[in-house]
Amino acid sequence: MLESSFVSVALILALAVGAGMIAKLLRQPIIVSYIIVGILAGPTAFDLVSNAEEIILFAKFGIAILLFLVGLKLDFHMIQSTGKVAAIGGMAQVVFTAAVGFAIALLFGFDVTTSLYIAVGLTFSSTIIIIKLLGDKRQLDRLYGRIAVGILIIQDILVVVAMVVIVTIGTPGANAIESLTQTFIGSIIFLGAVALFTRFFLVKILDWIAKSPELTLLFGVSWAIVLAAASSMIGLSMEIGAFVAGVSLASTAYRESLSARMVSLRDVMLLFFFIELGASLTFSDAISQLLPAIVLSLFVLIGKPLIIFVIMSRMGYRAETTFKTGMALAQISEFSLILIALGYSLGQVNSAVLSLVTLVGLFTITISSYFILYSDQLFARVQKLMTKFERSKDNGVNEEQAEKSYDAIVVGAGRFGSEVISGLISNQSRVLVVEMDPEALSKAAALGAETLFGDAGDPDFAKLLPIHQTSTIICTAPDRRSNTLLLEAMRSLGYEGELYLTALDNATAELFEQSPKVTTIRPLKMAANKIVKGLKKDTEWKI
Repeated sequence: MLESSFVSVALILALAVGAGMIAKLLRQPIIVSYIIVGILAGPTAFDLVSNAEEIILFAKFGIAILLFLVGLKLDFHMIQSTGKVAAIGGMAQVVFTAAVGFAIALLFGFDVTTSLYIAVGLTFSSTIIIIKLLGDKRQLDRLYGRIAVGILIIQDILVVVAMVVIVTIGTPGANAIESLTQTFIGSIIFLGAVALFTRFFLVKILDWIAKSPELTLLFGVSWAIVLAAASSMIGLSMEIGAFVAGVSLASTAYRESLSARMVSLRDVMLLFFFIELGASLTFSDAISQLLPAIVLSLFVLIGKPLIIFVIMSRMGYRAETTFKTGMALAQISEFSLILIALGYSLGQVNSAVLSLVTLVGLFTITISSYFILYSDQLFARVQKLMTKFERSKDNGVNEEQAEKSYDAIVVGAGRFGSEVISGLISNQSRVLVVEMDPEALSKAAALGAETLFGDAGDPDFAKLLPIHQTSTIICTAPDRRSNTLLLEAMRSLGYEGELYLTALDNATAELFEQSPKVTTIRPLKMAANKIVKGLKKDTEWKI
């Protein structure tokens, strides 16, 4: 049995690599190939899922890590930085999309429970797709990217609530009100206990662990799985524990570093969820649901962006921002498939509905990926029409001001960096500090700066930095490697602001001065000049 499972997983992974290569050629996100591999590995095609227990276990790991990363992204600063548009836009889009989706499902003859599942599945957009593609475009921290991510945060909170409600009231023989009350109280107690442990113990442990990248990754995975298991053992759902694990670390400086390290593992483990999903699909169900899948997909691809456009236009945002935000959200989420699979496992929806939502996911994710990649070209075609619906500049949002969130991002918080940070904060500047030393980060936070743990020279981590939210980036690290890596990373990301780099020798300074918009900092020369000036003043006083 073990050999059979090993061979099956090996074949599935080989199939995933092949499908992933095709997806890359077509400029599609890897999740599209996962859905296709899940269908191919199921009974409809190659029937590779002969030992379901192992696949289900891996699938649960994938969902736990996904929920952990969702909780980790629950950054309330992000919601605050995008203002009320994230909350109002997110909630309104969910309500309107669910209402229209419910009506369409009823028109196709689905019962009320099934229509509710379909409607809820249509409301959510894919965090994985949006963050991946906007990150690749270097526009994740643009205003429309931040609004889209803010709306995703609202959606992710709602989807976790929906999953918990489904698990709680979907259990046979359960009293809905009593079960929900117990789950709510238990979740609050569980979250409070984890929050206390995090505040008084976990952050100190993480300060020490963070010095080892390998141990940090192992810790993140363990924390997610252990809390998911603990939550399940005390009568709550696994989903609550994994989500709380992420939330407990969302306010720490390590959130982006953990996220950057765990995202690839999440993607691999999610493959097995789609394999499990594919095992439940049949070709006959897919054919029978083709027409409603096309209609619902058109609504998601056209209707959802229109809803976002109307809401944001009424709030005073420019046409380009509303258009690109809507295009980014024009797909259903991986959570939509998880929700429907959950309903299927509880016997509340049948395999035909599972096939329907999977087809909608495949259609919308594939097409919306091109919407995001070519949003500039698409907007150029509709710009004249859409600008007619803009509000006047006097009544609109000042987007140029909204684009800027930090006065400076300072990389390095050592002796020299601390002086720079202190000086900026004393001038009432808003500063984000990026550093690999937990102790230095703590000192920077004590000065009043926001902090992130990570290496700004790492391309994967650099993509997560809000570089378009500032016009100034300062590297105070004394070593040449950190400064040159940061310079290369900012070039690749298309950063257009001022970049200050530190050089201790003439050769490094000459290298940096060859780049436009780079100002070289010479701390040794600055210190020497200060001493010389002091000596001159002292000599003049004596004379």
